Amino acid sequence: MLNLSHKNLDVWKKGLALVKSVYKVTNGLPVSEQFVLSSQMRRAVNSILFNISEGLSRHTKIEKIRFLDIARSSLVELDSQFEVCKELEYFSSEELIEIGEQMNSVFAMLTNLIRKLQRDNKK
Repeated sequence: MLNLSHKNLDVWKKGLALVKSVYKVTNGLPVSEQFVLSSQMRRAVNSILFNISEGLSRHTKIEKIRFLDIARSSLVELDSQFEVCKELEYFSSEELIEIGEQMNSVFAMLTNLIRKLQRDNKK
């Protein structure tokens, strides 16, 4: 694997932890959701991490912002998928609280990073 600086950033580390958590909880979804909801949730959470990685490897701040914004949008998509799971009572309250805290943390970090890059880009 490549030894790249973005892997040292907290937002990337928390994104990776979120991937692990989502994979763990989606293993408990009903078999009927294996190819629908579980697959979509895994694609969304991977999109978060992959767009953080790709964005932080870009050379211009505008490109970085674009990919980080896509990562944040994928996080919003994942949140909606968890809302569906909540309504269908697929997860325990504890699982939803833990995932919710992780998602809120990554969302805040992405938002702060995007804002910083936008401010720096205006200079």
